Amino acid sequence: MNFIYISPHFPAVMQNFCIALRNTGVNVLGIGDAPYDTLTPELKGALTEYYRVDTMEDYDQMLRAVGYFTFKYGKIDWLESNNEYWLNQDARLRTDFNISTGLKQEEMDVYKYKSCMKQIFEKAGIPAARWQLATTEGSALSFAREVGYPIIVKPDSGVGASDTWKLQNEQQLHSFFAKAHSVPYIMEEYIPGEVTTFDGICNSQGQVLLAASHITHTPIMDMVNEGSDCFYYVNKEVPEDIRRAGEAVLAALGAKSRCFHLEFFRLTRAKKGIGKKGDIAALEINMRPAGGFTPDMIDFAYASSIYQIYADMVVFDRVCHTYTGPHTYCAYFGRRDSHAYLHTHAEIVAAYGPQLRMTGRMPAALAQAMGDQVYIACFDSKQALNKSMQFIFAPAPEHPQEGVSST
Repeated sequence: MNFIYISPHFPAVMQNFCIALRNTGVNVLGIGDAPYDTLTPELKGALTEYYRVDTMEDYDQMLRAVGYFTFKYGKIDWLESNNEYWLNQDARLRTDFNISTGLKQEEMDVYKYKSCMKQIFEKAGIPAARWQLATTEGSALSFAREVGYPIIVKPDSGVGASDTWKLQNEQQLHSFFAKAHSVPYIMEEYIPGEVTTFDGICNSQGQVLLAASHITHTPIMDMVNEGSDCFYYVNKEVPEDIRRAGEAVLAALGAKSRCFHLEFFRLTRAKKGIGKKGDIAALEINMRPAGGFTPDMIDFAYASSIYQIYADMVVFDRVCHTYTGPHTYCAYFGRRDSHAYLHTHAEIVAAYGPQLRMTGRMPAALAQAMGDQVYIACFDSKQALNKSMQFIFAPAPEHPQEGVSST
């Protein structure tokens, strides 16, 4: 089986998919823009061959790379990046080379455009925020007066929380329209809630092979725009209402043979037309793994291997490896270099050494959303989880006293 992995080196977790595929007997072929010598030894060992392009943004270079692999190794069975940024280009390459195991170009609108996702939520029977495209200031004012402020404005087709804004009043709305914008935007009513996800892998029949859920109290939008600390955690178990909602969305999509990352709101207060406090509302569809180190966090929390389960799906269309172990909460703490903290790195390691699973620096391309210094740790209880959050993010006093260290 020939599998072309696009950008196998970035983000760093992608090499783990390649390693699992190789260990399951797949011929893994990599295309990326990093020099071969910069790849890790583990990734080099997983790739049969690596084709370097000057830039993956140049479709002609990507076309030549896939053509080269096709000529040398025969028909390509799979082509995937598992990266939202390359999702459309992946589909275009599959279409041009008639690779049937994945999304084709004509299927992409519902995965690219937030406005098209609303149709899927409706089909799945999941309530979602009222919306309209931000075409003119006049229609936007009418919409805002109907649903009330704040309103959320973001690119109709976009990655992550980049260029997403919470407009609090008409003056801010006017300022938004006074700027030149090169892409279409969608406007949504504000939903008061914490983001709760349905993450995992489904097979060619749409069967869920792995399911997980993580919770983010502070919206990623605020983490990016306001530079707040990044904190979220993988839940011990998938809540039943999230599982039902996630499976309904997957069925409405006709999703198959993919990783998925579906986002929902759990209402923190009642919202007219949506539901009561604690109910679920739909937010967004992403047909790729959750970002950052979340795949590793799922493994830490559930004693699983998302990478091996993905390889099982590709090769066998089912899970062939079983994983057993106690479920825990696995939390992500992203501290920012621009903030002063009460406790140093050494103090955090001393306090939470047995719970820590990973520490390190986030790459610059991801640090705006995820923080600069990263700690990932597991906890048996919510109480211990919350206590650790207070410790790790405790701010330094404005005028630290002698003997109190800050980082």
